[in-house]
Amino acid sequence: MWTTGKVIEKINWNAKLFSLRIQVDIGPYLAGQFIKLSQIQNDKRVARAYSIVNAPGDDFIEVLAVEVEQGQLSPNLHQLHIGDTIEVSTKASGFMTLEEIPHGPLHGDHLWLLATGTAVGPFISMLHTAEPWQRFSKVVLVYGVRLSSDLAYLDDIKSFEQKFGDQFIFIPCVTREPIDDGLSCRIPDGLKNGTIEQFAKLDINAEDSQVMICGNPGMITGAQNELHDKGLVKNLRRTPGQITVEKYW
Repeated sequence: MWTTGKVIEKINWNAKLFSLRIQVDIGPYLAGQFIKLSQIQNDKRVARAYSIVNAPGDDFIEVLAVEVEQGQLSPNLHQLHIGDTIEVSTKASGFMTLEEIPHGPLHGDHLWLLATGTAVGPFISMLHTAEPWQRFSKVVLVYGVRLSSDLAYLDDIKSFEQKFGDQFIFIPCVTREPIDDGLSCRIPDGLKNGTIEQFAKLDINAEDSQVMICGNPGMITGAQNELHDKGLVKNLRRTPGQITVEKYW
């Protein structure tokens, strides 16, 4: 099912990376879930999934996207302006939510959020809710990009630092240039050589940690391998563990 939404705000983070705020009624959703945006092209519907960046309860949705050369939908989305319309799925989906994190002995005390590129979106949504701050004594956001200009929502991230102090740790990982107050490495490499844990001043282990991973398949595979070496296992409903994963394509 589809409904029509109206663009009420657009942010251009850089030449390719952008956010759209869309006024639309899609019904209830959980932080971390995604919707689909679509257009009719040549009498066929072209649809793509985008995570919701804002917290539940707003009368709009916000998505973070990157224009992909030769993409069927993202170049058209990049051309949208305030007042333009876009078709939106009426129901959000997805299991990259804090609801999936087990309670009880496997819960852990530290929440690690590992993201690359636009996959930071669901984590920004979660961090705007009360749940992570109530359930975990430490929340660590590791955000991997190629260039510093690819980092989005830094104002939101700064607000989390100001509001939650030492409870929140932000680790930008920029691979193609040096960065102050961050790391110049891929996330799997930073897990392998220990620099991410050193930066956070926290150990990742099966007793204390829950890890949510969202991003490109290479990062996910590499990060999971390193986490498996640390004794963490994938979190499934039938067999709870410490690693919750969502691939971003």
